[in-house]
Amino acid sequence: MSDPAGVRPGDPVGDPVGDPAGVPAGALIRTQIRAMLAADCDVVAALIRQAFAALPVPVDPPPSALREDAASVAAHLAAGGGAVACAAGHIIGNILWEPKDGGLYLERLAVDPAWRGRGIAGALVAEVEAAARQARAARVHLGTRLVLTANRRLFAACGFVEIALHTHPGHAAPTWVEMEKRLEPPAPLD
Repeated sequence: MSDPAGVRPGDPVGDPVGDPAGVPAGALIRTQIRAMLAADCDVVAALIRQAFAALPVPVDPPPSALREDAASVAAHLAAGGGAVACAAGHIIGNILWEPKDGGLYLERLAVDPAWRGRGIAGALVAEVEAAARQARAARVHLGTRLVLTANRRLFAACGFVEIALHTHPGHAAPTWVEMEKRLEPPAPLD
C-alpha cells in the first residue's frame, strides 16, 4: 500500500513479503488493526524499544521510547488509547494516543523494522484519526525529531503539517518539530 492516507481505520493491509516472521517469499499476509489490550503491553513495549533502537540516524538526546516497559505502556494506554497491527499471529506495529491540548496526541508509533514500507504506519495513524473524530476532537498532533526526515514525510503524507519547532533542554538549536492534522468539524449530534 503506497498511499498511507488512503487507508481507512480497521482496513486489513496486505503485501507480498520477503522474510518477515519466516513467511515464504511472495506469500500474502493480511495485517489486521485492532484495539490495544492491557495484555499486549509487554509485547508492545519490546516492539517500541526495537523500533526506536533501529532509527536510521542517531538522535540526541536519546529517545525516551528506549525506556518503555509494560507498566509505562499500560499507563499510556490508560491515559488515552492504542491500537496494534497484527500479522501471522504477531504484533508488528502499534500506536498510542491521549487527549492533550484540544486534540489527541499521537505517540509511540512503532512498526517492526522487517514490516516497514507496507502501509502499516499509515493504517495505525488512521486509527488515531478515527478515535479523534469519535471523541469530537479538533485535531491530532504529535512531535518528532527534526533529523527523522522519513517520519516527517510519512506524517506529511498522512495530512500533518509542521506548526512549531521545539528544543530539548540543554540544546541550543531546535531538536524536534510539532505537527498537527486539523480534522473537519464533527457533524451535529441529532
